[in-house]
Amino acid sequence: MPHSALYPMSLPHEESPGVHRVDLVWNGYPRQVASYLVDGGDALAVVESGPGSTLPAVLGAVRALGRDPAEITHVLVTHVHLDHAGGAGGLLAHAPRAKVYVHPRGARHLADPSRLLASATMLYGDQMDRLWGSMVPVPADRLVVLQDGDEVRIGTRRLRAIDTPGHASHHHAYHDPDARLVFTGDVGGIRIDRAPYVCAPTPPPDIDLDAWQESLRRLRALDAAMLLPTHFGGVTDAAWHLDDLSARLRGWAAWTEAQALAGAGSAAMAAAMRHRATADIVAATGSEAAARAYELAVPYPMMAAGLARWWTVRQQDRG
Repeated sequence: MPHSALYPMSLPHEESPGVHRVDLVWNGYPRQVASYLVDGGDALAVVESGPGSTLPAVLGAVRALGRDPAEITHVLVTHVHLDHAGGAGGLLAHAPRAKVYVHPRGARHLADPSRLLASATMLYGDQMDRLWGSMVPVPADRLVVLQDGDEVRIGTRRLRAIDTPGHASHHHAYHDPDARLVFTGDVGGIRIDRAPYVCAPTPPPDIDLDAWQESLRRLRALDAAMLLPTHFGGVTDAAWHLDDLSARLRGWAAWTEAQALAGAGSAAMAAAMRHRATADIVAATGSEAAARAYELAVPYPMMAAGLARWWTVRQQDRG
């Protein structure tokens, strides 16, 4: 079955003037993974390419706005995980003027994604193509490395890169200071249908809860009117959102310590995490369906593995 059938296009939704959210309908599920189109007049940016499998959705959304993909001038990715950046190289074939903007630690994985793909294949096996599609290398002359604080001009708009490790060591948020928007990638957590619950996605390999809390302090200081998480969509209660995520991180840190001291294995940790998180989500939302949607966004075995690795590394660093 072609990817266009697996990932039907949804119409772009205007979150803020000139900023449209694209529901990539990843794996056939709505409200899971988003890209954002940023209109700067004579320039057009895609923030988060999404995976290669959902490239038709991005291209269709651009056309739905009355633009041609050849008008895309910038592709900014918050980090190089497949759901955020897997389609960046493929998008360039349709956007000959565009360059890809990325964190210094992520650039090499876009230029040569072989290690990233090998690692993902260990997790997803023969489901790789169905879930993620192809990841095309980004040519060196079309790759732009952004340092913390660097500013990207997109026609009449500007986006500033904010180094925000925690979910990944190579993570940028992108701040539009004029519109008071922040594209938060994964460091701003997962929040589906504006539910009163913000999930902290903690997959391996480089979760750092201490760095994550510092990144949240940086995001708070921006005083944003709207946060735009990749999972999923804009929220206007930025202070509450970041506070809820910070509290969630503290809770999972204490939980991980207790699990480790009790000698829990990976399967037991994942089961306990699922039980606790599901109860919390249902209590917050009143919905079992919401709990299933959050679990689809980041499965609990993956979250538990990331937290267990963080705890082990932290203990080793402390000697």
